[in-house]
Amino acid sequence: MASRSGPRATGTDGSDFQHRERVASHYQMSVALKSEIKKLNIAHAVVWLLVAAQVVVSQLNLVSHKVVASPYQWEYPYLLSIIPTVFSFMALPKNNISYLVISMISAGLFCVAPILYGGMEMFPVAQQLYRHGKAYRFIFGFSAVSIMYLVLIISLQYMAGRSTTAKSCWMPGSPAHKIRRRNKRLLENNSLSAAYLCLYFLFLRALQSHMFLLLPD
Repeated sequence: MASRSGPRATGTDGSDFQHRERVASHYQMSVALKSEIKKLNIAHAVVWLLVAAQVVVSQLNLVSHKVVASPYQWEYPYLLSIIPTVFSFMALPKNNISYLVISMISAGLFCVAPILYGGMEMFPVAQQLYRHGKAYRFIFGFSAVSIMYLVLIISLQYMAGRSTTAKSCWMPGSPAHKIRRRNKRLLENNSLSAAYLCLYFLFLRALQSHMFLLLPD
C-alpha cells in the first residue's frame, strides 16, 4: 500500500487507508469472546479452590469439624468440575474447537450434575434452618448449608455464562458487546450477592450474640 507522501493508487488520495486496514469483525469478536471465557474460567477456578480447600482441610483434620464442617457428598464429584475449565483454557490459545466442545459437554457431567444433586441433598437441611433456625454444620461460625447454597448458585451461573459464550465462539450469533455486557452483569451480581450474604451472616451473628447476652443466668 502506498504511503501518503509516495505514489498512490489510481482513483484515491490516500485518505481511505483506515477502511482498507480495518480488522475483520469475526476476528474482533473472537478476541472479545476469548477474553470473556478467560474471566469466567478464573472466577470458576476461585470457587473451585474454596470447595477444594474445605475438602482437604476436613479430610486431613487440619482444623476441628466445629470450625470447618465436613463436606457434603456433592462436593466430591464437584471437584471434577476443574476438568472443563482446564479444557476451556487449552482451547483458547489456538482456537481449538475440539477442546472447546469437550469443555462444553463435560461441563454438563462434572458441573451441572453435582450442582443438581447438591441442591437436592442440602434441601432438607436448608428447610430445617429456615423453619426452626437450627443448623448443625458450620464454616467459621456460619451455617454451612447457606454458604454452600451460595456456592451452588454462583457456580451454576458461571457455568451457564461460560457455556453460552463458548457456544457463541463455536457458532457465532450474538454480538460480542452484548455478551460482554451480560457477563459483566453476571460478575457484578455474584459479587453483590456474596457481599450481601456476608453482611446478612454478620447481622445474624450480632443478633445471636445480643440475644445470648440478654438471657437470664
